[in-house]
Amino acid sequence: MRIETLRQRLREHGARPLHEQRVLRLWAQALPQDHGRRKPEDFLPEAVRSMLPAFTAELAGLARLKSEHPGEDGSARLLVELADGQTVESVLLPRDGLCVSTQVGCAVGCVFCMTGKEGLVRQVTSGEIVAQVALARTRRPVKKVVFMGMGEPSHNLENVLEAIDLLGTVGNIGHKNLVFSTVGDHRVFEQLPRGRVKPALALSLHTTKPDLRAELLPRAPRMDPAELVELGEAYARATGYPIQYQWTLLDGINDGPDEIEGIVRLLKGKYALMNMIPYNSVPELPYQRPSWEKAAEIARTLHRAGVLTKLRHSAGQDVDGGCGQLRARAALPKAQRVALHLQRREA
Repeated sequence: MRIETLRQRLREHGARPLHEQRVLRLWAQALPQDHGRRKPEDFLPEAVRSMLPAFTAELAGLARLKSEHPGEDGSARLLVELADGQTVESVLLPRDGLCVSTQVGCAVGCVFCMTGKEGLVRQVTSGEIVAQVALARTRRPVKKVVFMGMGEPSHNLENVLEAIDLLGTVGNIGHKNLVFSTVGDHRVFEQLPRGRVKPALALSLHTTKPDLRAELLPRAPRMDPAELVELGEAYARATGYPIQYQWTLLDGINDGPDEIEGIVRLLKGKYALMNMIPYNSVPELPYQRPSWEKAAEIARTLHRAGVLTKLRHSAGQDVDGGCGQLRARAALPKAQRVALHLQRREA
């Protein structure tokens, strides 16, 4: 269900642009359709009022809460069921943030990611993306939306940009608080600057070595890390907000002195922020997170060398926080879920 399809259905019942905007604004903000001083009977055409109950019920059915898993850090991982029964994950983050999914599964195949293990199942429509925000807003306020959940946004660019446009206008989310996260794709750098809503950009770097990047992100576009940084810098200067570079710290793989030197070489003096995120270890994958002490020292070293660096506590580590884990758990037979739960507790 695309947002443009929703608009067209409203138009078929006589809605004009201001009527469309009201209906979609209240939906995106999780408010009832009779909210505000102007009641529907005083504003909307009769045909639109007649179809509104069924229409809003259909909107609510685009994303239903299947289960909620609160974390000790204030986050809450949501398993969200779409209208066709497929599931995606959204994460309520501390400080009024929300992480949403843009695909069911993912084709990039990052070797350290549970989502990548199942491949791409299907795209998430622009309506389903906004529906994740509307659903989350029934739980708590949402003032920031990051497109960092299941899927690679650049592989579903039309739907993601359509959702960003709505959220950045009637959805009442500041443009710099809409964060488009990608492994890197030339289409992103071509199309994002053209939109009336220009989101902040987060680029998954993970390594400064082209060969290692190809191993870690086997089906990502073959972009040299230096080229990715150059394109990111141009976008940062054009929009006026810094690029966030994402670096998942994998013990013994991308946390050595050579990588630190490479980061300094690429990012010193750039309009950028490096987010260091210790890996969320999962039993099904062989990768481990480095110690917090080691991660903190890496962040301090980069900061001293002139690269603004933040060491992030990855949200929801106690509630299957790694992307795709919750969906994967839900798909397992009950006996296997119990065994994995016990394995995690023992770890």
